[in-house]
Amino acid sequence: MSAWSLPCLDKASSLHCCSTPANARPRPAAAAALHIPQPGAAPPAESLLSKEGQVLRELARIVDPDFGMDIVSCGFVKELQTDGGRVSFKLELTTPACPIKDEFERKARDYVNALPWVSQVDLAMTAQSARPLGADDGRAGGLAEVQHVIAVSSCKGGVGKSTVAVNLAYTLAQMGARVGIFDADVYGPSLPTMVSPELRVLKMDPATRMIEPTEYEGVKLVSFGFAGQGSAIMRGPMVSGVIQQLLTTAQWGVLDYLVVDFPPGTGDIQLTLCQTVQFSAAVVVTTPQKLAFVDVAKGIRMFARMAVPCAAVAENMAFFDGDDGRRYRPFGEGSGARIVRDFGLPNLVQFPIVPELSAAGDGGRPLVVAAPTSATAQAFMELGALVVREIAKLRLQPRNAVRFDEERAAFAVNLPGGSGEFYLRPAVVRRADTSASSINEWTGERTLRDEDVPEDVRPASVQPLGNYAAQITWQDGFNQVAPFELLQSLRDSRNVGA
Repeated sequence: MSAWSLPCLDKASSLHCCSTPANARPRPAAAAALHIPQPGAAPPAESLLSKEGQVLRELARIVDPDFGMDIVSCGFVKELQTDGGRVSFKLELTTPACPIKDEFERKARDYVNALPWVSQVDLAMTAQSARPLGADDGRAGGLAEVQHVIAVSSCKGGVGKSTVAVNLAYTLAQMGARVGIFDADVYGPSLPTMVSPELRVLKMDPATRMIEPTEYEGVKLVSFGFAGQGSAIMRGPMVSGVIQQLLTTAQWGVLDYLVVDFPPGTGDIQLTLCQTVQFSAAVVVTTPQKLAFVDVAKGIRMFARMAVPCAAVAENMAFFDGDDGRRYRPFGEGSGARIVRDFGLPNLVQFPIVPELSAAGDGGRPLVVAAPTSATAQAFMELGALVVREIAKLRLQPRNAVRFDEERAAFAVNLPGGSGEFYLRPAVVRRADTSASSINEWTGERTLRDEDVPEDVRPASVQPLGNYAAQITWQDGFNQVAPFELLQSLRDSRNVGA
């Protein structure tokens, strides 16, 4: 190995989660052949089922709480065999970081052991091999074997984004996943301060010309700060080229999750990252102040335009608990909740003001590693579980939850868990926009008047945005994020089409 150095660049160069099946189906063929009863059907007599059929019937009692599908229907039961009183099988989940994998294992053992003829249960818990979310994911070079890429972004400096990114990554690793961290801030890299790997300089394999990530506590690490050149002083196009090189020529190997710590802002660097690799999801970091909301909202809209769904909002410095037993909120409250409400994001996790969190980062040992049983570490565990679940749900995201019906000249809306399809006039949806173009983000006052939107306004395209919203591009070039909750509220107010 030789030390990696920055090449001269031309200035112009620019479940729940575990239960989401990769190819969900109503009922696997094997189960059908064994006459496993459909939900609601009377169970057949024991004598009508083979031993394999009885085992599958018991395992079908384990239902994913998010999707309402049993693990047999999801196709997680693999290599089922019976030999006298011995039963062996695998439960192959979609991620090793499944937050309820222990519960699945316990129930599977208990249910199968309850069969009168079973004397031994050999169960192996496994996970599907890492593979990208989509068939053509745009991940090149060293990213080829990375299953999911997670963006952690704030667009506002000083809100604790890097702290969230690093602790989230190590939380996912503690959940059993293979994880890497990419520090995308070339001007002020944080990763070298927050972790303490033995090898603090990136190496390059002279044969493959690939960068070898360094490693700390089992997590792979790449940062410009490990390039031996400190922080950078260079123009934007050069920075974009450096980031592309670091990200795509690093030999990440097989990873379940690669956490990318975005630099603040919504400029060339952020767009380069989104265009270089397909992100599975984003985590948005904010603080309670209104100023943070204004900047973070810009980042959410950027991700929406790049078709990157936001999995959760992390609100830092939300409160602290005094010695008198009272909870204090020195920076106010409401920014995180407003983001969730205005953009329809699914999850909000609040983190307290605790000296230990910043001290752990300054000391080179993330809090979730240094104090894994602390209350703050448990909050990161909650965030990790939510992110894993939301990413897994994307495999079953409603591709046609919102579409434009040309014949009716209206949006056809069929929301997950809803009561059926309904229609909304385009003008009604456009007038309900909640972006900065329509509402004063400081006062909350609506600036868009109904008469500003013509009745014959039409969308140019409609794309799903995760499991919570639709990204609508209008013919006049305007982009709108339409949360499912907003569309449902428009239906409830009877703003329906023909």
